[in-house]
Amino acid sequence: MKVLVVGSGGREHALAWKLAQSPKVQVVYVAPGNGGTALDKRLQNVPLTDPEVLAAFVEREGVAFTVVGPEAPLAAGIVDVFRARGLRIFGPTRAAAQLESSKDFAKAFMHRHGIPTAYYKTFASAADAHAYIDAQGAPIVIKADGLAAGKGVVVAMTLEEAHGAVDMMLADNKLGDAGARVVIEEFLEGEEASFIVMVDGKNVLALATSQDHKRLLDADAGPNTGGMGAYSPAPVVTPALHARALREIILPTVRGMEKDGIPFTGFLYAGLMIDPEGNLKTLEFNCRMGDPETQPIMARLKTDLVDVMEAAVDGKLDQIELDWDRRTALGVVMAAFDYPENPRRGDAITGIPAETDDAVTFHAGTTLQDGTLRTSGGRVLCVVGLADTVKAAQKNAYAAVEQIRFDGMQFRTDIGYRAIKR
Repeated sequence: MKVLVVGSGGREHALAWKLAQSPKVQVVYVAPGNGGTALDKRLQNVPLTDPEVLAAFVEREGVAFTVVGPEAPLAAGIVDVFRARGLRIFGPTRAAAQLESSKDFAKAFMHRHGIPTAYYKTFASAADAHAYIDAQGAPIVIKADGLAAGKGVVVAMTLEEAHGAVDMMLADNKLGDAGARVVIEEFLEGEEASFIVMVDGKNVLALATSQDHKRLLDADAGPNTGGMGAYSPAPVVTPALHARALREIILPTVRGMEKDGIPFTGFLYAGLMIDPEGNLKTLEFNCRMGDPETQPIMARLKTDLVDVMEAAVDGKLDQIELDWDRRTALGVVMAAFDYPENPRRGDAITGIPAETDDAVTFHAGTTLQDGTLRTSGGRVLCVVGLADTVKAAQKNAYAAVEQIRFDGMQFRTDIGYRAIKR
């Protein structure tokens, strides 16, 4: 069979890589793909992004099903377009994708359905937002309402930072339409974890737990990014916490969406904050798999992903049980010069080691130009190491990282430190 993965990042490379391992698959198309998917003989890049054009391609090629990776096509309604033509696709409709595409929608939804989250207020007026910040004090969290590619959240530790974030989003319009409204939340203390499930409208299938590292620099210093590394499983999510997250957050969300007349299908990602007492609150929802969490999760998945996806699009997730590699997978993101501010493109990349049983490199911001692999985005690669312990997986990942070269490359040297401390 032929399958299609929509997107061009590391998450999409990992999904396509896993789908291509299925004996049932003849070719995995990736639209538009990246340098890494271009180099893989089992994958084929398709230079298309428009939903209508992609739907026509799927019909023409007889593609069995489509998996959508990133948030932008989901928010643009690609699932609605495909379903109107009777095509099998895994992802949420445009209406359901508002759980991610509008922070205000998500917060109001959680409030309405009793899903634990931080106290918040939404503002379109900079003056009102400034007055609210002065009344609340710092630390405080400022979020752009819309999609801002991982750059729309400022955890302000001082009033000056908080006021600066409001000015950047509302007054200076630095994030465009995404920052036309801001959601201001109370600051939550604790440890973050990523909780990702698959939903077919009714049934929920939990994926392996994971934890990512949002800050650019070691010891969680520096600016927020889209994610500088991740590992799976996440020891912070104990079996008891796992059960609570399903019971208190995931299932009420799926039931709530159904009740509101917008049933949810697709990957549902809840960013959890776990306080020192073990209480859970929802930081945010994503309507897709996390990036870089997908890379270590896919590296550990042993079940044929084609079987899982077919059950998901056919509403039969209750018939699937997932089998996981018992090892820890740990991914280190290698980012371009001056990421996240103004990442440089065009630097040549060399030294990527061949895939082994205990290390694999997924591409994100790469492109193949006249046979040379070059940087084309902020997060360039995610190097995943696998081993029986977090420490050993970390060692395998960094051994591979050491072989890779491109000018101005940035990476953290402490991915997995929280799990090792445990």
